[in-house]
Amino acid sequence: MKKIGYLLLFLICYTAGAQEFKAAATLRLITPNPLLPVSGGIGTPKKATEKKGDLFARVLVLEKAGTRVAIVSVDNLGWSSILGNRSRALIKGIPPENVLIGCTHTHSGPDAYAFPDQSGKTSADLNYLEDCVKKIAEAVNEAVTKLEPASLKIAVGEAKGKIAYNYYAADLYDPRCGVIQAISKSGKPIATLVNYAIHPEVIGSGRGILSPDLCGPLYDRIESKGGGMALFMNGAQGGMVTADTRREANTEANTWEECIRIGELLGDEALRIISTASPIENPALYCTSRKVEFPVESDMMKYILKNSPLKHPNAKPDAVSAQLNLLNIGPAQILTIPGEALPNIGFYLKRHMNTKLPFLFGLTNDAYGYMLTKVDFNSFKRYDYVSRTSLGEMTGELYMEYALKLVKESPKPE
Repeated sequence: MKKIGYLLLFLICYTAGAQEFKAAATLRLITPNPLLPVSGGIGTPKKATEKKGDLFARVLVLEKAGTRVAIVSVDNLGWSSILGNRSRALIKGIPPENVLIGCTHTHSGPDAYAFPDQSGKTSADLNYLEDCVKKIAEAVNEAVTKLEPASLKIAVGEAKGKIAYNYYAADLYDPRCGVIQAISKSGKPIATLVNYAIHPEVIGSGRGILSPDLCGPLYDRIESKGGGMALFMNGAQGGMVTADTRREANTEANTWEECIRIGELLGDEALRIISTASPIENPALYCTSRKVEFPVESDMMKYILKNSPLKHPNAKPDAVSAQLNLLNIGPAQILTIPGEALPNIGFYLKRHMNTKLPFLFGLTNDAYGYMLTKVDFNSFKRYDYVSRTSLGEMTGELYMEYALKLVKESPKPE
């Protein structure tokens, strides 16, 4: 009878442990040594002669009741599913579809798209990219071994101060900042995730400086104030939500000091927003994904997809596929965007999500350029560039249809 009692006690304790919410965070340094040329998009990368700050891959792993999810943030302009899938194949203990890999969108990092020039050649360092692939997998695998019981604080609020604006129309951007903070049972933060829509391009790609841009000082600020490891996930920052570096007489402060000002201000605002949130004990966790397809109408994008040495596996001729994720964490809901959605798309999605705590992870699981609605596509002279570097007229429309269908078919956050 004693053996049966001990067995029952063990089963009760084991079941309770398996149902407990857990979290862990890790990172890997991915600054190239020696420095590599800096890429801010299509075109020839600029040789880097110095660096300001370091580049990282940062990982937050969450677990509850048999569901395990990894959120990965890479300091780079974009991170394709080709590279992401190579990491997923090396990750143990998490289903590949539950690994969300996004990028900060710094315009001062090495070329991860392997953009081909007019002759079809690329200056991307494929060995460096493969090293990043392995380090991302290593960081996720390490985080899995460090999972510990945790609670969460989640909040969404307006980030105040001179942080971002829309270069095309100053006030057409989303000032809301979403924050998720995992806290250990001892009360010490494990990680603070910041979700905000902005182009980290204070320094830019043309000055020969390799940098995480404003994200580096953001990390440092949060971590110096006891927020645990910091992560940044971008939002709907397309067309053209950028850092507010404006000065008098139409000048801009494109300096590392300005990266520090904006990064520290955003970090302070994120900590202010999360400071009044009540802890959520043992929150529910839900993750689902869908494979979706987008037509490729742009000749430029067709050329890149065809000639990049990364060899993107097209689902069909003139089409690409992407993974969309929906993630419920306690009362919050997260949708991923495989590109740079314009702010109006972001506002529309958040308004139709089943939560008062909506998060959008832009440039996540892929980075297919700008995503416009059909009424915006090629509509104004201002949109010439974003239309040209989009997959096509229907990209934004299809994305919204896919995303809201995913919301409708998924349970509401608890």
